[in-house]
Amino acid sequence: MIIKQIQAKQIKDSRGEKTIQVIIKTDKGKFKTNSPAGKSTGKYEVKSYAKSLDEDIKEIIKLDLEKINKLNLNKFEDLSNIEKVIGNHIGGNSLFALESSLLKAIAKEKGKELWEFLKEETKNSKKERIRSVGNSIGGGLHSKGVDGKKPDFQEFLFIADCDKFSDCVKWNKKSYNLVKQILKARRRNKNNFIQNSLGFLTSLWKNCRLSNSVRNDEGALETGKSNEEVLMIMNSVRELIKKKYNVKIDIGLDVASSSFYDGYYNYKNPKMRLSKSAQINYMNDLIENYDIFYLEDGLDEEDFSGFRSLKKEHLIVGDDLTTTNPERLKKAIRMNSINGIIVKPNQIGSLLKVRDVIELAKKNKIKTIISHRSGETDDDTIADLGIGFGCDFIKSGIYGRVRNSKLKRIIKIEKNNK
Repeated sequence: MIIKQIQAKQIKDSRGEKTIQVIIKTDKGKFKTNSPAGKSTGKYEVKSYAKSLDEDIKEIIKLDLEKINKLNLNKFEDLSNIEKVIGNHIGGNSLFALESSLLKAIAKEKGKELWEFLKEETKNSKKERIRSVGNSIGGGLHSKGVDGKKPDFQEFLFIADCDKFSDCVKWNKKSYNLVKQILKARRRNKNNFIQNSLGFLTSLWKNCRLSNSVRNDEGALETGKSNEEVLMIMNSVRELIKKKYNVKIDIGLDVASSSFYDGYYNYKNPKMRLSKSAQINYMNDLIENYDIFYLEDGLDEEDFSGFRSLKKEHLIVGDDLTTTNPERLKKAIRMNSINGIIVKPNQIGSLLKVRDVIELAKKNKIKTIISHRSGETDDDTIADLGIGFGCDFIKSGIYGRVRNSKLKRIIKIEKNNK
């Protein structure tokens, strides 16, 4: 493969903030990747940019094409040569965008799509379906809430359990829309379906008013209600769908507990100040009382031993704890902290390390969840990475164009490869 040009420039993400786009030009065409950006970031993530976005762009543009082309890039492992050339002169966002665009160009050279190329290169024979993890109601750092209140947990998730990915997406959306109707129910008294099927829930939400923004950064619905009030409504929605349509909907939480931890866990809605042991008990009680299938970052990002005390019959997921870092994952494995891990490629930058994290997780029977960030674009690269690397789940929201771009990509792959 002969690279004719490497371009990098600033673009805007879904929050209107600057991020990076990298374009590789070859005889086969243009191959571009946009990097996302996180708002709530773990302190063990690599820096998004080595010095600044502008400096990273300059470093990429000034790469010596003659030197790059002498590397004869034609397989996944060749990314190690790129990383030697680029060194530590760019950050995680930039490295992810650069390497992804290079891989797309290599795949095209071989007449393959990115996901096909990765499956072949990593000898991934996984045939099980990937499931969609969808953010339904928001709280924490990602949300403004209503009347000065919001849930303390960052994300309330629907995870439909269907044979086809397209059906998972469809039922997540149906669940989301039903929650939205309930949130509006007192403003829509004519809605007999909601009034009759979920009467007790409309009384629970009788004081609920939607915020002006309605949805947060990730397209999740805004509310001023507490964590457990939200869980009550989600539980009843999934029970209704199970009874009426015989479709299983699992519930998940991204607690993002490091964002309200200072040695104690400080809740605002309602006010609580919990010790480590009390937080563990609270998390385990929620798992039990609301049949929580998926619990992400239920404890602080330093607390490997605390994670170990959470109920492993359910999916206990590390994100801020592990930050897509092979060394952090090794520690979590040694301490039996998790059985699920979030994979955010720009947390670590290097796709070689992303591959290593996923393979290490699989070897230790840890489920992998490839994930978007709060600041997104319509780039669908993580969809191909999720399929190509054989991840178990993709976390990409439910509502909005930039979230759905990833889901539509997997649906297209599924449809074309029955």
